[in-house]
This record gives sequence, C-alpha cells and structure tokens, in this order.
Amino acid sequence: MSSEIKSTPLKVLLTAGASGIGLVIAQEFLKTGAQVFICDVNPAALQLALQDHPGLHGCHADVAVEEEVKNLVTRAQHHMGGIDVLVNNAGIAGPTARIEALALADLENTLRVNVIGQFLCAKHAVPHLRLSQQASIINMSSAAGHLGMPGRSAYSASKWAVIGLTKSLAIELGKEGIRCNAVLPGAVDGPRIRAVIAAKAQIMNKPLDQVTRDYENQSTLGRMVTPLDVAHTVLFAASPAARSINGQALAVDGHTQALS
Repeated sequence: MSSEIKSTPLKVLLTAGASGIGLVIAQEFLKTGAQVFICDVNPAALQLALQDHPGLHGCHADVAVEEEVKNLVTRAQHHMGGIDVLVNNAGIAGPTARIEALALADLENTLRVNVIGQFLCAKHAVPHLRLSQQASIINMSSAAGHLGMPGRSAYSASKWAVIGLTKSLAIELGKEGIRCNAVLPGAVDGPRIRAVIAAKAQIMNKPLDQVTRDYENQSTLGRMVTPLDVAHTVLFAASPAARSINGQALAVDGHTQALS
C-alpha cells in the first residue's frame, strides 16, 4: 500500500500566493520539495514574497481578467515544465452590509473575483493538468459556502457558487484523472477577518469584543482556525493520500454550524 501513495514533487500553480493564507500554502508546498508558481494582484506584496522565498516564482495577474490568466498559466507551465495542481486561492471579502444597502457593483465585483476568477484559471489550466499523473484542482470556498451569513450575502453567494463549480468539474474531469475538491475554512484569524468583524460590529451596532467572541464561538472548538490549518488541508487534498477524494467540500472550521 505504501508504494501506492508515493509521488514525485508536485508542480503547483497557486493564485493570490503573496500574502495571507496563500503565502502559507506556498511555504508548506515548498517544504515538500514542490515547485510553486504564484500570482498576485498586489505587485509590492508579490515582489516581497519572491524576495523572501528564493524557491518561489511568480508573476502579477488579476484572475478575473482572461488575458492575464492565459499569460499566468503559460508562464507557470513554461517555468515548471508542467502543472500538476491548481490552487484557486484568490478571492476578496466583498462588502459587509444588509441587502438593501448593497450596491450592485459590489456584488458583481465579488462574483467577478471569487467565481469568474476560479472558472478562468480552471479553464486554462485543465489542458496542462490532463498531461499530469497527479492532477488536481483545489478551489478555496468558505464555511460561508455551505451556511448563510447575515450581512455577508455577496460573499456567501460567491462561495456557494464555488461549491457548484467544484462538484461539476469533479464529474466532468474525474474520468480524465483530474480531481477537484473545495476547501472551506471557517473564520481564519488574521487582518481580513478582523476587518470583517469590525464592519459587522458597526452595522449590527454591537460592541467589537462581543462580535469577536461570537466569531470565535461559532466553532465547537471555541477558536478561529489558522492559515496553517488551511494549508495542511490543501496539501492533503493535493497529495496521493487523497487520490480517491473527489468532488468534496472539505470543511476546516472546527465544526461550525452557524455563522454570525
């Protein structure tokens, strides 16, 4: 059985890999000996990540712009000599507001990045993934991708759409040897969730400390998850140990049953 789960080092294309969860995922893949090619929409963050991690390579790209995605995939394939794994990590938090206060443009921008971006990256990476013996796509969703979330309808809608995309691609591509799974983090401690919590406290007219506790207590573990928790799940989903896992929504949320 042990020989069945051995693999050669992976060639990983990771979007939004210059900071936050994406950078932690990149670092963990590098530790395994993988080649990692990242993109980011923030040039300064990208430059800093590449300087600080000599084994990391990448380029600037907005995943919601098809020409930039085509260039990204081409450059990644040329640099690594192929693509085994696509990690669709790029996403934005979107607006925090009640439905009547939401601007259509804010909803459209959230869907543009969180859904269209993943669609475009998969579309252009699949021809290269077909040539791999270890092919998989990992789409970043959220606990908000299987639970409702008051004040966060744009974000939640986008992350539910990611689940539909994931399950459809799993069926479409599975017999070609390309697995597709989604990872659903709960509240991940860091600057982005802290900004969301502050916005929620404001629109709900509640003390910041109370809303923070509400987020922590959403999990039965009574704490938020960490970027490293998420990264380890992504690495597992990309590994031969997960070779029979396809079309799944892998929750990393400490057993969260409702969102505040």
